[in-house]
Formats: sequence, C-alpha cells, structure tokens
Amino acid sequence: MPNILIVEDEQKLARVIQLELSYEGYQTEIATNGKDALEKILGQSWDLILLDILLPQLSGLEVLRRVRNKDTATPIILLTARDEVHDKVSGLDLGANDYITKPFQIEELLARIRVHLRSRPSSSTEQLKIGDLSVNVQTREVKREEQHIELTPREFDLLVYLMKNANQVLHRNQLVEQVWGYDYFGDTNVVDVYIRYLRQKVDNPFKNPYINTIRGVGYSIKENKS
Repeated sequence: MPNILIVEDEQKLARVIQLELSYEGYQTEIATNGKDALEKILGQSWDLILLDILLPQLSGLEVLRRVRNKDTATPIILLTARDEVHDKVSGLDLGANDYITKPFQIEELLARIRVHLRSRPSSSTEQLKIGDLSVNVQTREVKREEQHIELTPREFDLLVYLMKNANQVLHRNQLVEQVWGYDYFGDTNVVDVYIRYLRQKVDNPFKNPYINTIRGVGYSIKENKS
C-alpha cells in the first residue's frame, strides 16, 4: 500500500486527512512541525507527501527546498490556507508537484493524490528517446548530446508526457489535465510558460529544436531532421 506523510500543524485537520486516507487503503504518518517532517522525509521512503506551508520550527517551503536538494522524485502536494499567487508560484518553483488551498473537499485531495501516485515511475526502467534526447523515467535523468539536463519536477513531467506522445498534436487543455492533474483554474497559460522553460533547457542550446508550437492549438515534440 502507498505510504503518505501528512505534514500539518492543525492536529484536527491532520487527523481527518489521516482517517480519510486510511479508509482509502493508504498507510500514513503525521508530522506537526517542519523539523520533525524533514527528519521523517529524509529518514525513510515515501510514495507521496502532503506538506503544509505554514509550519512551526521550519516553514513548509524551507522543508520543500531541502528535500528537493536530495530527492526530486517523490510527489509533494502543498497544503496552504494562503490564497496568494506568490506562495503557490514559490512552491512550484521549489519543486512541488501540486498545491491545494484550504479549505478543500477531501474528494478533490484524494483525486489529486491518485493522479500523482499513478504518475510515479514503475520499478522497471523506462527509456524515452527522440533523436539525441533521452529520458530515463525511473532515474529522472535527461540527456541530450550526452549532456545532462537539469529539470524541475514539473518540467520533467511535461517533457515525459510530450515524449510519450511524440509526433502527436497535444492541446493545451490536454496537457493541463494530464501533467498538472486537474483543471488549473481554466488558465492554460501555465503550459506556455513551462514550454518556454523546457525550450530554454532542451532546445535552445542545441542545433535542432524538437518542441513545436501548433498555433492556436498546443504543442508537439518530434525529431525535426534538417
């Protein structure tokens, strides 16, 4: 059964989440402050982490930053009562896979958890390749012309989805649904932003670009032979 760490200092909320997750068949533990959370995260393996931003002793964003220095693969969903865009953007930039603003419906949280658990790489090694661009899904290693390319978790997930659907035209709404895992408030501009990030790392330093814009529709990735 997947094991999930709940990092939440509101003990009643943490207990409600734990009961709901246990009912769904997940194994859970709770940490109520940032210091304990960091010790638990780094001390054992987790399938997913629910991480509150406002925590005593060590903020959720600081926990996230330290975890991502050592672990870029474990899905992390931020829990926050803040409705400010800055906090959400900061969390995504630091490597969070998703966020949900409190108060939330438990059904929505469960749906997002299922999405991110499904997207985790399997135990078998999966290699994706287009031209000289290669991706190891298990180790999350990205190379082009034998050069290592560092991607954030969201950039990596977007690249993997593009490569799994190579040579196909992918609509922006489709990318939002499959990569972000839920309706991103109807704002598909986030796709354009992350495509730009990907191009800066995967295409621009090299001779032949692979990521193509389909005007008015979305994007595709394919080997453009010169």
